[in-house]
Amino acid sequence: MAESLVSRISGPVVVATGLEGAQMYDVVRIGELGLVGEIIRLEGNKATVQVYEDTTGLRPGEKLVNTKRPLSIQLGPGLLTSIYDGIQRPLNILREQSGDFIGRGKTIPALDQEKKWEFIPLKKRGDEVCQGDIIGEVQETPLIKHKIMIPFATQGKLEEISEGRYNVNEIVATVKTPTTKVDVGLSSWWTVRTPRPVLRKLPPESPLLTGQRVLDTFFPVAKGGTAAIPGPFGSGKTVTQQQLAKWADSDVIVYVGCGERGNEMTEVLTTFPELEDPKSKRPLMERTILVANTSNMPVAAREASIYTGITMGEYYRDMGYGVALMADSTSRWAEALREISGRLEEMPGEEGYPAYLGRRLAEFYERGGKAIVISPEERIGSLTLVGAVSPPGGDFSEPVSQNTLRVTRVFWALDASLASRRHFPSINWLTSYSLYADDMSNWYSQNVSPEWVPLRKEALEILQRESELEEIVQLVGYDALPEPEKGILDTARSLREDYLQQSAYDEVDTYTSIRKQFLMLSVILEFGKMEADAIKKGVRSSRIGALDARKLISKIKWTPEDQVEQLLREIKTSMSQQFEGLLIQVTQ
Repeated sequence: MAESLVSRISGPVVVATGLEGAQMYDVVRIGELGLVGEIIRLEGNKATVQVYEDTTGLRPGEKLVNTKRPLSIQLGPGLLTSIYDGIQRPLNILREQSGDFIGRGKTIPALDQEKKWEFIPLKKRGDEVCQGDIIGEVQETPLIKHKIMIPFATQGKLEEISEGRYNVNEIVATVKTPTTKVDVGLSSWWTVRTPRPVLRKLPPESPLLTGQRVLDTFFPVAKGGTAAIPGPFGSGKTVTQQQLAKWADSDVIVYVGCGERGNEMTEVLTTFPELEDPKSKRPLMERTILVANTSNMPVAAREASIYTGITMGEYYRDMGYGVALMADSTSRWAEALREISGRLEEMPGEEGYPAYLGRRLAEFYERGGKAIVISPEERIGSLTLVGAVSPPGGDFSEPVSQNTLRVTRVFWALDASLASRRHFPSINWLTSYSLYADDMSNWYSQNVSPEWVPLRKEALEILQRESELEEIVQLVGYDALPEPEKGILDTARSLREDYLQQSAYDEVDTYTSIRKQFLMLSVILEFGKMEADAIKKGVRSSRIGALDARKLISKIKWTPEDQVEQLLREIKTSMSQQFEGLLIQVTQ
């Protein structure tokens, strides 16, 4: 290992001289405590290092040791159920060793080095194998089988493979290649800044179902897609992402709390281990990895936490799983980039952010996608990225929001005014959009109903028309509107209150299947059409609003899935009878 000395310190940025043979992004250890850092600039034998820990007390002249290895994480059984910091140190073990605050210079293995895992071979000695081939499985949790894969750029014949109990560092198989022998263990290492390669990206064709009506119906994200949730403080970004993590139709969840407030992250860390997976009724943590980097943690590690999380997501995608990654929030990550850039004395871009902010965000979101992974059977896996953005004052024109919108295809715009009216999820249906909706129309037609696409379009048009009418109402008042326009406002109110509003804390309303969403939407719009027809024949909208059928519609979202069909039959019968009664009264 090469040695050099610290010559300058500026917060988390350290300059060292006398460093020979170093490369960009090499990890170094600094001072007596061995603080972890990463080389981010080289000029001759002078290196600039960003330190992932607090540099208080560090002084010029202290020793710096180059490990000659980039920032890498260990990938293997034991990742699921774990809670890590930004550089993959297990927080539960850190707490046992150093208390409530992380001790500086602590190096703890990411995976339990002693625990034995039951390895079951799927190949036998003498089989020909190549990169990405699954040679065996480990039951990591009751929900997920961990696939042991042949490393990239390796092809040959299995010389040894044996069933048994192994720890993450032990060798389970040996591959004889034309030139050498390659040992395969239960775990491997990967550089976090290097995307794991895939064979071919696939087009988005199926939605990531979330159980949240406003998302699944109006602004769906595809499996392997990218979505952004910008919103001001208190608008519900974290709750929305927690709902996605709990209910999204994915096999593995990676939740990255990047620079969030301590109380928000505490809520995540305390509630997630107690959540139940709705499909299996097992603990949700059995298919979840948490990466926690609160706002009072060292700023450089905040930048690393995003890469740590997405590398673990790519690893499970390569096994053929559907992975969803929640990054909360990329604004805090961008702030870390800005602080490091300022200390490097780089030329600032817009609002002080580095000029390469857009490129870094694009590189992050490009790592998502549905893909055929490198494997002989051409396995398919997906990695869906959902990034929260915290624009100051809710200003979506600021650089992080704008650069995120350029590279993501779904925009869930959280609205503070909706949140203040207690409308949750507070996603503004007028400014949000999804560019995947048309791509997935065939899926909805085949798996839900051929009527789905026209129903969605009709509902959005009604909500848009309501927005236009509200401006007139503010000028002349509701009573001055013609009856047909009052009918449109009634239908739009039903869409808002009975469909778009959804309680995350109600056992039934917290999740709505795509089938129930279709039934709810169709009955609301059917009532709206019957109302419009009745108004044309002389019925006043005030009389229609008092019908019992309207009140029954508002009960659908609180009705359990197995009772919805029965309730809908009652509603449709009631609607027909009550509208007929109104028309008879008008003609008499």
